[in-house]
Amino acid sequence: MVLRTVAVILYREVALFEFGVVNEVFGIDRTDDGVPPFEFLICSPEPGVPLSIGNGAFVIPPHSLDDAVRADLVAVPGGDTDPDVFPPEVLDTLRAVVERGGRVLTVCTGAFAAGAAGLLDGRRCTTHWRYGAKIARLFPKAIVNTDVLFVDDGPITTSAGTAAGIDASLHLVRQEYGPDVANRIARRMVVAPHRDGGQRQFVEAPVPACDSDGFATMLGWMIEHLDQDIAVDDLAARMHMSTRTFARRFVEEVGVSPHKWLTEQRVLHARRLLESTALPVDEVAGKVGFASSTLLRHHFNAAVGVTPTVYRRRFAR
Repeated sequence: MVLRTVAVILYREVALFEFGVVNEVFGIDRTDDGVPPFEFLICSPEPGVPLSIGNGAFVIPPHSLDDAVRADLVAVPGGDTDPDVFPPEVLDTLRAVVERGGRVLTVCTGAFAAGAAGLLDGRRCTTHWRYGAKIARLFPKAIVNTDVLFVDDGPITTSAGTAAGIDASLHLVRQEYGPDVANRIARRMVVAPHRDGGQRQFVEAPVPACDSDGFATMLGWMIEHLDQDIAVDDLAARMHMSTRTFARRFVEEVGVSPHKWLTEQRVLHARRLLESTALPVDEVAGKVGFASSTLLRHHFNAAVGVTPTVYRRRFAR
């Protein structure tokens, strides 16, 4: 991939930080630090017309969509999630860029523009975790994964929440110019050149509601006794059911098996303890019902995408 000219398309109200992320990586001259120069174009369907960035401030894009078509990379910041509101000329531009061999980068909900242009069909993609179900529903041919920070699939690179646009942008720089150049940009921005983990570490995991009062009471009891060895046979006995009937009814009420739900709640409680206490990891494991810190690390990494130690470093109060 040749990456010399980068365009960002703005329209309607501009998501300032999403736009700023792309500008920070590609729009600042860092040739004094050994970073190759990029031609950075701020484009709009109506060049010269002020666009609101909120709080009474505006940005005035100087370039047209024709300028975006010739770019090696076109970025779309987050914004609308309704496919009907995207200007047709913006969608035509994104399609034209891909047809001529260019690339498209979306930040956060900018993925909806790529979807509306038909560019996600048959491709892996991501967006902010709060909108994963919506983008999958609107564009059923897209292969949506909201566990990751970004997805690079052919000419389309989609990133998750706002800051993940930095990860995706640095990834594209790393592909073209190698890790040294990407690291130089990251160092100037004072960010990690590559973050491990994915969106799962930022997703809230509330306790599901139950239609059955009996099962709601059971879930409450299980949460209060997470540190104990809870067997499905014992839970079934408490509900005066056979083990098989209890397991089936549990899945009907909660959506997952008793063992999976218990594991999820233990990991969730471990997250809270890692955020709010200084307890050693092995002690956290015991308090949430895992027999060892090794078992906690295994389930925590599988559910959250990072180790307990890394999670605590990022989120401890």
